[in-house]
Amino acid sequence: MNTKRAIAQLLQHLSGVGVTHVPRVEFPKTAKPAQKREAETQGGAADTTITGTVTRGVAKPGRKSPKASVIPELSRPTSGLRSVKELQVTDAHRPEPLPEVLELLQQELTDPQQKHNALCSLATIVAKCQRCNELATSRQQTVFGVGNPNARIMFIGEAPGAEEDAQGEPFVGEAGRLLNKIVAACSLKREDIYICNVLRCRPPGNRNPLPQEATNCREFLDAQIRIVQPEYIICWGAVAAQNLLNETRAVGKLRRQFFAHNGIKVMCTYHPSYLLRNPSAKKDVWEDMKFFMLELGVELQ
Repeated sequence: MNTKRAIAQLLQHLSGVGVTHVPRVEFPKTAKPAQKREAETQGGAADTTITGTVTRGVAKPGRKSPKASVIPELSRPTSGLRSVKELQVTDAHRPEPLPEVLELLQQELTDPQQKHNALCSLATIVAKCQRCNELATSRQQTVFGVGNPNARIMFIGEAPGAEEDAQGEPFVGEAGRLLNKIVAACSLKREDIYICNVLRCRPPGNRNPLPQEATNCREFLDAQIRIVQPEYIICWGAVAAQNLLNETRAVGKLRRQFFAHNGIKVMCTYHPSYLLRNPSAKKDVWEDMKFFMLELGVELQ
């Protein structure tokens, strides 16, 4: 078995059974070969930064493929220990595609009724998912998505919270109510938009999704995008932006521009829950929405 894959599966298992920290192992330092040291001194370490150019507001990916980032801890544990989150393998193991999902996406998906039926079938598949043991055993239900199956605009958030887990619909809690106000202020209607999340299960304690959890759920997110076929996607928050676009930069560095994702224009802004904690950022989101609506031909004041 691939070493990285084995480590990723072990860490996911440890996290699922409640292990939060593992002992730090210190290895003796060894001198670098002179040739390698000289190369690093002259040329520097390998460049793993994301490259790209922005033309007319759409970011075009460069030739280098970015590596998934490790989700940082909010607080460091006691000395000598490292958290399981901190040790997540950067390239999480992607599970084998489900044959029923592949078969579903081979159907004709041109009119709203076909898209509606496909989304209903996909929701049934998602409801049976057991890929993430911790999430599957702690959830009340899966939270699939809601809205117009033929939507021009798709919203992608982070993961369900407590109220979403109880009701089975994304963005129905306090953050969702703020999102509704933003939508209304833009002269849009929630029912005309398709709304979903990176995860379809609530992480315990509303923690951030783990890299492997997001990877496990990516097949379903990609399928929803393929079925709805939106013209625009708005990523609400860093989890959505970084996972969809394979980005490592903070949302503040991704705002006020469009990125291309399989021919779809993607804009990133702050998550409504962030605005609840940081009300001063509401003006930034409003500027982002004005930028977005101008793309649709609507000028907001």
